[in-house]
Amino acid sequence: MATMSAALPAPLAGGQHRRPIITAAIELTARSGWPSVTMARLAEVVGVSRQTVYNEIGSKAALAEAMVAHELDRFLTVVGAAFDRHEDDLVEAIYDAVRAVLELADDNILLRAIASATHGTAPELLPLLTTDAGLLLTQAKAMLTARVAAYGPPFSGEQLGVLIDLVVRTVLSHVMQPSDTPARTADALAWVAARVLGVDATPPLRHR
Repeated sequence: MATMSAALPAPLAGGQHRRPIITAAIELTARSGWPSVTMARLAEVVGVSRQTVYNEIGSKAALAEAMVAHELDRFLTVVGAAFDRHEDDLVEAIYDAVRAVLELADDNILLRAIASATHGTAPELLPLLTTDAGLLLTQAKAMLTARVAAYGPPFSGEQLGVLIDLVVRTVLSHVMQPSDTPARTADALAWVAARVLGVDATPPLRHR
């Protein structure tokens, strides 16, 4: 498998055809599987030349990264909206953000395609959310750290980093392999956050 580049490309970078190409690749992956995605087929679907696809995207490995970056942008948008809705309540913001992410993941066609890689369908994609997910985690943690820090939590920077890392990695784990409903998983993580923050969390879970 080709080595991933040093950074996930910005989903909106490039020319006017970049977004349609990425969107077509996601839909084609979900419908026919990652092996069926070729530059020639994307060119046909989008209605551009194959050279345009190469110019906008580059290699197939770069295309995979661009697809993940595109979806990451959607997830970070719903996280930001959740924090905006609860500017005075960090625990509720965490609950709302986690639930929104897991509900979006539940209906995300690219994530379903990547999850199917655990059964051998598209093993090239799976590392983007597992062993090679470092840059994805870095972007998610940076955004969440900035949002949480705005509440003035009683932690040092290092302690806040531990909490954010715990939340982000746990959410990613549930995105890939859910063990409960989005509401109850969000409840559990919000309860953990409340205990860490020293906030009254009784009853601990609201969605039983």
